[in-house]
Amino acid sequence: MNILPIPAAFSAADCARIVAAAAEAESADARLVRGDRAHNIRRADLVWLDDLDGMDWVTDRLIDLVRKANHQFHFDLDALRESPQVARYDAAREGHFDWHSDIGEGAVAARRKLTFVVQLSDPEAYEGGALELRPSLATTTADRAQGSAVAFPSFVLHRVTPVTKGTRHSLTIWAHGPAFR
Repeated sequence: MNILPIPAAFSAADCARIVAAAAEAESADARLVRGDRAHNIRRADLVWLDDLDGMDWVTDRLIDLVRKANHQFHFDLDALRESPQVARYDAAREGHFDWHSDIGEGAVAARRKLTFVVQLSDPEAYEGGALELRPSLATTTADRAQGSAVAFPSFVLHRVTPVTKGTRHSLTIWAHGPAFR
């Protein structure tokens, strides 16, 4: 199996605490830009948990969850080189992230092996915004339950469909290791 669903990875109260902390922080526009042109690949705002006081508990929980999830994948993991990221996809901005994989250019992105995404929003708080994964020819939709998570190899294609009403929040972290062989 290329995708591991993890129900109830965080409680509703935990999710609300993370979203509230991220709302207090200055966010960065996550539109992807090449040269002078902004592409319509992603529209979201991002906050990195390492920039927020009192959020070490989230990273500790993620480390434990990633370690347990890797029992299924058996990847050679050696670090979490990037801060956990809270993304806000808002209907007012047509928030979305088109098909992509998390392995990319640059020293850090090239070492991503396992992606871990937590659904922070109550599914009644937004419409659209489905996390869809394509580990093969078939597309799978991640659980929308608040606090549920999904782990998958970072090379798996995935997207967040456009949010059409409300706001969707998610928490993402990547586990890193030596290049795949």
